[in-house]
Amino acid sequence: MQQTTNSPDVSPRSLLPTGENRAKLRRWRSIKDKISQYGIAFAGISVVAAFATIFVYLFSEVGPIFSSASIEKQQSFNSVTAKPIFTNLERYGEVGLVIDAEGLMQFFDAKTGAMTQQVKLPIPLDAKITSFAKGEPRSGIIAVGLSNGHALVAKHEYNLSYPNDQRKIVPVVSYPLGETPIALNPTGQPILSLAVQEGSSGTAITDFTADGHLSLNLFEAQTEFLTGETTFVRQDYALPSAPRSVSKMLMDTTLRSLFVADAENKVHYYDLTDPATPRYVEAVTAVAAGKQVTAMEFLVGSVSLILGGSDGSLSQWFLVRDEHNNFHLKHIRDFEQHSGAIQQIIPEYSRKGFMAIDVNSELGIHYGTSARTLLQESLDLKATNVALSPINTEFLVLSDDGKTYRFALENAHPDVSWKAMWNEVWYEGRAEKDYIWQASSGSDEFEAKMSLVPLALGTLKAALFAMLFATPLAVMSALYTAYFMTPVLRGKVKPTIEIMAALPTVILGFLAGLWLAPFVENYLSAIFAILLLLPFMMLIAAWCWRYAPASWRNRLGLGWEVLLLIPVIVGFIYLCVSLSPTVDNMFFNGSLRQWFTDNGITYDQRNALVVGIAMGFAVIPNIFSIAEDAVFNVPRHLTQGSLALGATPWQTMMGVVLPTASPGIFAAVMVGFGRAVGETMIVLMATGNSPVVNFNLFEGMRTLSANIAVELPETAVGSTHFRVLFLAALVLFVFTFIFNTLAEVIRQRLRQRFSSL
Repeated sequence: MQQTTNSPDVSPRSLLPTGENRAKLRRWRSIKDKISQYGIAFAGISVVAAFATIFVYLFSEVGPIFSSASIEKQQSFNSVTAKPIFTNLERYGEVGLVIDAEGLMQFFDAKTGAMTQQVKLPIPLDAKITSFAKGEPRSGIIAVGLSNGHALVAKHEYNLSYPNDQRKIVPVVSYPLGETPIALNPTGQPILSLAVQEGSSGTAITDFTADGHLSLNLFEAQTEFLTGETTFVRQDYALPSAPRSVSKMLMDTTLRSLFVADAENKVHYYDLTDPATPRYVEAVTAVAAGKQVTAMEFLVGSVSLILGGSDGSLSQWFLVRDEHNNFHLKHIRDFEQHSGAIQQIIPEYSRKGFMAIDVNSELGIHYGTSARTLLQESLDLKATNVALSPINTEFLVLSDDGKTYRFALENAHPDVSWKAMWNEVWYEGRAEKDYIWQASSGSDEFEAKMSLVPLALGTLKAALFAMLFATPLAVMSALYTAYFMTPVLRGKVKPTIEIMAALPTVILGFLAGLWLAPFVENYLSAIFAILLLLPFMMLIAAWCWRYAPASWRNRLGLGWEVLLLIPVIVGFIYLCVSLSPTVDNMFFNGSLRQWFTDNGITYDQRNALVVGIAMGFAVIPNIFSIAEDAVFNVPRHLTQGSLALGATPWQTMMGVVLPTASPGIFAAVMVGFGRAVGETMIVLMATGNSPVVNFNLFEGMRTLSANIAVELPETAVGSTHFRVLFLAALVLFVFTFIFNTLAEVIRQRLRQRFSSL
């Protein structure tokens, strides 16, 4: 007989914690609540601080490019001459040069004024200097015209050495055409104006004499192969239509163009491309009526002319081709006007900037490309001559009080401005204004072109075409997967698409550049057929499935219909690719790409179409995942209620599911757009990186992110180019910030609108 024992009853109250334990639990819960509260607050503040730090750092790198120039008087000393006709300062600011009206070249210590060397130009005793000219500043070539119709050409250089690790600068004066003055005017008339320039083939001199004679003299260097001896072959040419008076002449370094300023308000242009038949092209009015051209100089590279007038005006001019391919002197831009007549223009050695000083000793610092006036102030002294350092860090001012003043100059980034980066700019050698990005070159003569418009439009262009490809596919796929697809199939499809997001974009860019771009080029008609006709083929297949036998449809089951589209899609793509050569032969003379070219449509192999497809595949997983979650998380009671009231699944999806999930779908699209805007590797490898300003589907582009990735490693730290790239990063950062903020605002409004469902 089995004996049972009854256990005593256990009261439920005995299982509850005691009062002391409950107090401990409450204290521990309070501690955890505090930790969570402050931890979440700290994390949020840290995120905001990180964003603020990024902004502060970017602004710290960008800010200096918009700063103005500044000067500071450092010291003064007695001038070595009271009548200078030319002043020069070497790059380290240690040695200065002054040439006086007697032809004495005096080199002096630019910090103390102590004389270090004197060189007397070999000028005949019976002749005086009546004119002076200098060539491109970096060449160091000068010429003096004499009262007997002769001219002497000299060249000054600074030899640099480091004995005992100490820098030593030794001035050297040479005579490229010989120490004997050259007879330019056969009648011996004084040379009133002179221009000299050293080109690749030799040296050219133009002179204007007292009898109104204007001539060109070419000295071509010829070197004997065996002896190495260099001789000059001289050729003289008379120039037509000489003006009655000449105040200044300039010749460019190609020795093909001569510009002559008369004593009135005109500048005359001569085409010397063929010296045997020189051509007088035109005379342009350079300053206002009744005013005179008082100063004229080339900017570095001898392409742009800077003209100063007696009214204090400053303007930039250069040659522009017309519709007949002929050059004409064109007025490009003006600078801020000075208070008095422009006395001297001092161009920079390696940038398109210049200094100008007027008769009131008001100094202006200007820049050509950016059209900026960075400084304009009075020097409080009567300046007679100014010399600028080749590295733009200091300058000397010779005053009529017999002193030379040394100034420190701070002007690091004059070559860009906010206006120049976002507006059309007329660059040297261009027929009209344009948006151009071409930031660097191998020559100091190069004019940096840093318009951000091609990069910003390229970024939007790449993102736009990527979203046009990705958004319909991703959103439609998300709707079908979340609402119509069977759970078993959804469990395989969703993770497969999401894992695509882990695919490195460099692989997509590699495939796009080396495989997809040539494929699209060879089968362009097939690509258009697939993009345009494949959706209709899918609709036709779905319509035909409605009339399939019921046993077939029941056997397959609801939510599995998508499997039937796979052979339809594959078969249609294969058909389009197979028929592409036939279609090209029938309608496009064998090549759709060539047909585009023949009809004036530019086609690049790596273009926006390729980028749109490749970057679309990179963006689809992000949009699909967020949109699918938004659709799948629509409350079931809403869809079930709609179906119970007699709505079809499609009507329920359009009238209930889509409005309810619209905030999440919109957020998904904006996240995808932000991803497309910031994408780097795909656009870097599949676009050709051509900074063009258009939305042509068949041309490439250059984006902000790709430009930063390409150029930042190669640029000099702290340079203008370096800081403009940081500005591009700031613009990209602002783009994404604006888009994300706008997306969040719209998402919240959509949520409020459909919250009553």
